[in-house]
Amino acid sequence: MDKAVIINGDDFGMRWEVNEAIVRAHKQGILTSTTIMANMPLASEAIKLSKEMPSLGVGVHLNLSKGKPLSNDLIVKSLLNSNGELFLSQGNLWVRSVLRWKIRKAIYAEFASQLQWVIDNGIKPTHMDSHYHIHIFPILYSIVCSLAKRFDIRAIRWVYEPKSVVHLPWPLFTEECSRQANSYRKWAWFNRLHNSHLLKSGALLGVSHRGKIDVNFFRAAATYSPAMVTEVMTHPAVASSEYDKDTAQRRQAELNALCDERTKKYFKDAKVKLAHYGQI
Repeated sequence: MDKAVIINGDDFGMRWEVNEAIVRAHKQGILTSTTIMANMPLASEAIKLSKEMPSLGVGVHLNLSKGKPLSNDLIVKSLLNSNGELFLSQGNLWVRSVLRWKIRKAIYAEFASQLQWVIDNGIKPTHMDSHYHIHIFPILYSIVCSLAKRFDIRAIRWVYEPKSVVHLPWPLFTEECSRQANSYRKWAWFNRLHNSHLLKSGALLGVSHRGKIDVNFFRAAATYSPAMVTEVMTHPAVASSEYDKDTAQRRQAELNALCDERTKKYFKDAKVKLAHYGQI
């Protein structure tokens, strides 16, 4: 079996800058996969665009931190702020999910509504991941696994980034992000012990290098792909004045790297298959 790499663009539907970048990165670059934020303002546009790109794998980016909920279940109010919007941070959400069973029921209801919305709009999700990786917490991972069975979704992002990516020949990483990767790695192993058949990749790249994903990063990803199936997480967007300067530059740089001819050549020379979860 040849090595396969899934290049995923998160946040599809969040805003126009992301939607435009996902389309460009797939049509002109190496992006093979994306995940839709179903409750975001431009999710309907993301659905329309994805239907025009049948070779793009489309999953769901589960979200409890931004925007209005999709569920009408009154129990979801426990996840909302005074403006009726989802707002919980990663840590806050994890603590509340342990302490309150109603929070767990609310999470299930909102996740189910986000998945159902994507399916009702004509997309069969290839996989699931989540905003800020909230699904890796064991209680939430159990919820996501049960929803995968309910909706016949066969893959979940495994947030396991090998320690080797912070050493040469990998490019310079971000210290804070590397610490996050270390934390996620522990939960990732617990998730695999709990339910491994939904984890279709052997590694995730892009956690420690968040904000530093460039052509050199993709050279390393192509040449030193650490597993038979590896997912690369990206967050491309077209730079605009609606972003702060640093975010605009970082996301535009990722888009440029995804479309760079050198990046394409690295994967071609490495004889790595570019795929999406529906092809694994």
